[in-house]
Amino acid sequence: MPKFLAIYTGEPDKPGARPDDQVIAEGMKAWGDWMARYASRIIDAGGPLGATKKVTSAGVEDTHNAMAAYVIVEAEDHETAAQMFIDHPHFRIFPGLGVEVMPCLPVPSAP
Repeated sequence: MPKFLAIYTGEPDKPGARPDDQVIAEGMKAWGDWMARYASRIIDAGGPLGATKKVTSAGVEDTHNAMAAYVIVEAEDHETAAQMFIDHPHFRIFPGLGVEVMPCLPVPSAP
């Protein structure tokens, strides 16, 4: 079955981005419920992402992006994978922006 990488996006530095403890507890329960609902389709439960370093031919530097966490799921197709995240607690309870879902493609073989 095809695999899909889902990236949860958010703005951690945004004022009010950190919910209070009650909201966090409610959100984590809802997140756990979502994980249990799709347990048979979750390949890698993923987790939160920290600070980012960008590596280029010029070297290494600190950078910033909206990536907050990830999970890898499997589904029949791209649309079905995306539908798994409708009403996800990431943006229903937490101040998340959304969830970006993309296929994990096979590595091309050498000619």
